[in-house]
Amino acid sequence: MIYLDNSATTRTLTAAAEAARQYMDENFFNPAAAYAPAVESERAVNGARARLADAMHAGADEIIFTSGGTESNNMAIRGSLGAMRGRGRIIMSAVEHPSVFEVMRNLSAEYNVVEAGVDKEGRVDLGGLSQLITPNTRLVSIMQVNNETGAVNDIPAIYKLVKRMAPGALLHVDGVQGFLKVPFDARNCDFYTISGHKFHGPKGVGALFVRKGTRFLGGQIGGGQEHNLRSGTTNTPGIMGMDAALQYYLANQQAIWQNMRACKVRLAGNLLSLPDVFLNGPAPESGAPHILNLSFLGVRGEVLLHALEEKRIYVSTGSACSAHKKGKNRILNAMGVTGERQEGAIRFSFSAFNTPAEMDEAASAIAELLGMLRRFKRR
Repeated sequence: MIYLDNSATTRTLTAAAEAARQYMDENFFNPAAAYAPAVESERAVNGARARLADAMHAGADEIIFTSGGTESNNMAIRGSLGAMRGRGRIIMSAVEHPSVFEVMRNLSAEYNVVEAGVDKEGRVDLGGLSQLITPNTRLVSIMQVNNETGAVNDIPAIYKLVKRMAPGALLHVDGVQGFLKVPFDARNCDFYTISGHKFHGPKGVGALFVRKGTRFLGGQIGGGQEHNLRSGTTNTPGIMGMDAALQYYLANQQAIWQNMRACKVRLAGNLLSLPDVFLNGPAPESGAPHILNLSFLGVRGEVLLHALEEKRIYVSTGSACSAHKKGKNRILNAMGVTGERQEGAIRFSFSAFNTPAEMDEAASAIAELLGMLRRFKRR
């Protein structure tokens, strides 16, 4: 099996699965209880919180554990706007993940929602963004790394721009595809979202950074967990599993980055040498190290995906959250990628465990299938 859909989810590390199992089986106590084993579980969660905060250059009291990226994005947007007086403008990029895009669209009856355009490689156009920021702008939401193309936005520059043009506005950054994959410093935003299963942690756990002093209503109301901002029984197994994955990633970060980049460059070199194959997004040597988007003219992306599936090579045609939706690809549309190029687009995404040899095998399989599928389509 060759798994090249790591932007959808990653294989849970054995150490992460074992840490989660330990807190389901042996240390299963509720951290909110008062007896000694529960207090020990609370101490473990607080240790994980501190390590995560340190990785973001944040304070432990600025970290809220959640169920993942979608909840964190929803909470950041609604929790920040709910704490503000009056309405105004809110801005997102045209290529945001559905967990931001759909929330913003849902708010369009109450707020003036506008979209910032992107360049042909998928990065937010700073000049265009500057023209959209008005004095009554309340919130700007820009993803760190695009989940379909690997385009990396200049978050420090965007943060400075927002604060200069609308000092009262807040910047939310969806870091689900960026965290641990590209450099990040929480001092360059007001909210930052992560999801554990994108870096070999368990599914169903994530976190939201909220800058200290930010007016914020939070999310779920109930027992007062997570600084009284996200109530609900603490997901200790998920948090400790994510913590184990975080520690593995931090201990091996440079080697992981180099391996993912090597796989991306190798596969891109193999495939772009074939006829009628085009790159969507930044050059393989730039952008995020783990995402590559290519168009194969003369074949539909879904057809190629399922042909590769028969060879146990797994890829995607875009965001897993949109995999079952029919119609045009909103992200590629915003980049000006339309028609046959959009129809033939495939996303490859890499992990710490892919190898250059797998890239050669996948490229060979794709070359063989393209010859057959293109002939079939011409008939």
